[in-house]
Amino acid sequence: MIDVEDVAKDFTLHNQGGTVLRVMEGARLSVGPGECVGLVGASGAGKSTLMRMIWGNYRIDAGSVRVGGVDLATAVPRDIIALRRATLGYVSQFLRVVPRVPTIDVVAEPLLTLGVPDDEARDRAAALLTRLNIPERLWPLSPTTFSGGEQQRVNIARGFVHPWPALLLDEPTASLDAANREVVLSLILDAKAAGAAILGIFHDEDARARVCDRLVDVTSFAPERAAA
Repeated sequence: MIDVEDVAKDFTLHNQGGTVLRVMEGARLSVGPGECVGLVGASGAGKSTLMRMIWGNYRIDAGSVRVGGVDLATAVPRDIIALRRATLGYVSQFLRVVPRVPTIDVVAEPLLTLGVPDDEARDRAAALLTRLNIPERLWPLSPTTFSGGEQQRVNIARGFVHPWPALLLDEPTASLDAANREVVLSLILDAKAAGAAILGIFHDEDARARVCDRLVDVTSFAPERAAA
């Protein structure tokens, strides 16, 4: 479902006369349905860079990234948007939403975009917010007013409200207490059981051990190592 083949990434350093710095080369991995693969490596090794290329936010300078048959390296923006709507979900570390939109609508929005009836979309959103211990009295409010942990749980609810065939998770248990961490791990395991292909960054070693089937060390994609 997720296939990365010989991917490279360059950054242009405009404050250094336009110097091109290659930060990743020869990146390869695959994630099949019902599998969770964890990205590991020291801070700055390229875990988030690789995730952003798979999501389509970073340009791919060589190789291919295929998600559900769509090659992100050559896809036009319209195809990437369609992929995100129905096939590829993403839970980032930070909640980014339009201000003043009620929490229940923030979570239901991916379903409404797909044409799910309003009542059904909000019922599914409500079920996830309840499971993630967001009090019902907060649902009419914008999540931009919430604490960091509450915002993270809203972000997770939004990321799991649709059964994405492929799912990217960037530190999904960060900022969570023990009880809510368990809820998130159960959501990940449920998504795996439903056949989702999941690629994640988990600094929590226990969480990683519980949900990941195998690990990929992105350090091996550093240019000097890829060339060795």
